[in-house]
Order: sequence, then structure tokens, then C-alpha cells
Amino acid sequence: MIWFMFLGVLCVATCLWGLRRMTRDLAREAEARLPPRGGFIDTSSGCLHYVDVGQGPPLIMIHGLGGQLQHFTYALTEALSHDFRVIAIDRPGSGYSAPTDDRHAHLACQAQALHKAWQALGVERPLVVGHSMGGAVALTLALEYPKEVAGLALLAPLVAQVSDVPPAMRLLAIRSPRWRRWMAETLAIPLTRVTSRQALAQVFAPEAVPADYATRGGGLLALRPQAFHAASTDLAMLEHDLPRQVPRYAALGVPLGVMFGAHDRILEPALHIETLQRQRPEMFVHVEPEAGHMLPIMRPEATVVFIRRMVARAWPSSY
Repeated sequence: MIWFMFLGVLCVATCLWGLRRMTRDLAREAEARLPPRGGFIDTSSGCLHYVDVGQGPPLIMIHGLGGQLQHFTYALTEALSHDFRVIAIDRPGSGYSAPTDDRHAHLACQAQALHKAWQALGVERPLVVGHSMGGAVALTLALEYPKEVAGLALLAPLVAQVSDVPPAMRLLAIRSPRWRRWMAETLAIPLTRVTSRQALAQVFAPEAVPADYATRGGGLLALRPQAFHAASTDLAMLEHDLPRQVPRYAALGVPLGVMFGAHDRILEPALHIETLQRQRPEMFVHVEPEAGHMLPIMRPEATVVFIRRMVARAWPSSY
């Protein structure tokens, strides 16, 4: 009996060792293929990684849950850099920004860190572009720093709490911080490698995942324990923060625009548009026909047109 117990413990320990080693190997490979491509700046949430290109009116770009700044450098930053100063930032814990914990993952803390980052970079009153969960952070910025945000251009934004986590993100739905950390260091990355094709198909649907998304779009960086832990923590904190933020939208005092893909399968366009429209009926809305959730990557031309429209509203005297 004792021998059976010993063998069982040995098998479990061996499996865990193997999973940890696989996780480390996958992370090292991802980092070797996609090293940091920008600079770093200290904030209240640790060092943030950013890319800063172009000159002109400033645009701050904030990516979504489980993403990183390459969602914007894929197509948007170059297209906009001819007329604007474009700064794409890895949110706290994401991409190559410093790992974070529950406290720094709250929307208010992320907004504070991003605000400090653009202040340190000498940016004044930017137009904030937020995609998906980045839209929720952008809304927090406008609520907490109303005089320091020129306007909001929100791409498929997370505006209200959803009743169900999208299937592509259910692996992230872990409430316990300890279990979240354990999963990140053992099971999560091997599972992500196995399930990533199906999950990405859901995220990009009804459009096909680009063949170069893993590299040009930064997809490989999801194969790092830090990436899983940050995304899972973000998801847990949203459950606390979003219900408290929604009633405040009437106080938004900046030009506001929302762009959604008509066939977004991650966030229901009607829910998130109507949640904002009830409190800001004058906001600009554009629904892109046949498009899905990944507008910055799949619909860059239409997204640039939308951002330019919001620039004209944010700085009307300049356009």
C-alpha cells in the first residue's frame, strides 16, 4: 500500500516537473522569436513596454484581454504615424510589461499606470484608442482624468459586465490567486498550445486568423506563464470593477466614439453600444459590415478612418 502511494506521488511529481519544464521551454522559444521591440518606462505598476512612432497629435493605444501592443503594430501604428504620434503600450502584466498582481490589475490601477507613462513621455491630452478590454481601461482613464484625455476611440470595447465568459476565454476564468498562479506555471501553457487554434478561430470569427498572427501579431507571446496569469487576473478584476464603472458613464465629458464589427463573436455589439448610448446618446457609432472582433488587425483601413473621425472631434480647431 505504501509503495502504491509512493509511486502515485512520484508520478504526480514527475508530471508536474514535466509540465513546468515544457512551460519554461515554450516561453523561452516565444521570447527568442519575439523579443521586446520598444522602450520601457517606470510606473506605479512597474515597468511598462511601449512603442512610440510618428509626430503630431498624440494617440495612446491600449490593447485587450490576453493581448499586447503588436495587435496595433500589426497594421495601425505605421498607417497612423504619418500624421500622428502613436504610442502603443503593453498594459500592466501584459506583453513585455512587468508582471503584476491582483491589486495592480484593477481598472483604476491600470489607468493610473498608463496615465503616468504618457506623462513621463511628455504627452498631453491624447486621444485614447482602446480595443476590447482596452476600451474599459480607456473609459476609466476618461473618468479618472477627464481634463487630460482629449477623446475616446473605442474598438469593439468591453463596456458592461457580460453574463458568460466567451468560450475562447474560459480557461482564464480562475478566481483564486493561488490557483491562477499554479495553473500559469504548470497546465495553462501546454493547454494553450493545444487549444490555441480553436480559441483564435473564435476570437477572429467570422474572419480567418491571419497566417502571420503568431509572429507579426504577437500571438506567440501567449505561450508564457506571465501572459496567462495577467489575462486571468484581469478577467477576475473586471468582475469587481465593471459593475461599479457602468453607472458613471453619464459623467464622461470627452468626445466618444465606438466601432464594432457587425459579427463580433466575443462581445455582443448591441449590449455594449446600448450601455453607453443610454448615458451618452450623442456618441458616434460605426458598425463595420461583416467584421468580427479583431478590428485593428482585420480592418485596419476602416479603423484608421474611424480614428481620424474621432481625432476631428477631439481637436476640432485643428481639422
